[in-house]
Amino acid sequence: MERLVVDGVGLEYELRGSGDPVVLIHWGLCAAWAEPLLDEAALAEQHLLLSYHRAGFAGSDRCERPPSLGDHAAHCAALMRQLGIERAHVVGHSSSADIALQLALDFPDCVQTLAVFEPARPVPPTEDQAQFVREFVAPALEHHRAGDSAAAVDRFATGVFGQGYRERLERGLPGALEQGIADADAFFGEELPALQQWSFTEDEARRVTAPVLALRGSDTAPTFRPRLELLISWLPNAELLELAGATHLLHVQQPQAVAEALASFYARRRAAASMRS
Repeated sequence: MERLVVDGVGLEYELRGSGDPVVLIHWGLCAAWAEPLLDEAALAEQHLLLSYHRAGFAGSDRCERPPSLGDHAAHCAALMRQLGIERAHVVGHSSSADIALQLALDFPDCVQTLAVFEPARPVPPTEDQAQFVREFVAPALEHHRAGDSAAAVDRFATGVFGQGYRERLERGLPGALEQGIADADAFFGEELPALQQWSFTEDEARRVTAPVLALRGSDTAPTFRPRLELLISWLPNAELLELAGATHLLHVQQPQAVAEALASFYARRRAAASMRS
């Protein structure tokens, strides 16, 4: 990967293809999260794909203080500017979907469309959400504080991906588990606290005017469905697509289907914009 310094932080990045820019923001559990989409023909043949490692992950620099989701959004916007990308389709998954939403709030001119895969926020105040925190988030954080990164990643991954996730993850993204363990300090020590502190209200959602494709798996963990339904009820210009047979792993399990869904969404939005002009 190449490297640029943005806002004083060195970020690893990769550009592939040509055409309308698509920025893939990786989720915090693994810096390589976007890789399953990079070689999919539906995206790669007609789009310039930007994938990068966020601050604190893989070989990118750590910040002097723990970054907020707003900081990550600002880094993304600055990286785009330095690479000459004025406007892009932006894709985020889980916690990085929240970064994509913050990017649309803080830098609306940078965002042509948003694709959000099962965002980690907002969280409805239900017993299912409280149970998810008790059974998976809290134990994972305890393992991390005790210095057991492997146990922390396993507990959290079991909660978000379901039992038997290892085989599906290794098949779709080999080495992801090891990378997640290597990045555990950034995820559990910085990203989860930042995510819990992040506020995204209905009024803020109403300000996201970019077209949004909201994607979920039919077999996803119970915590994600009500989160996405609440978000869609707030967003003024969103459409929902359910991927049959997918868990929270989504594009790791079905990269071709996800790439084709994204390409179709972009093509429809281009056609609609052309008709309006």
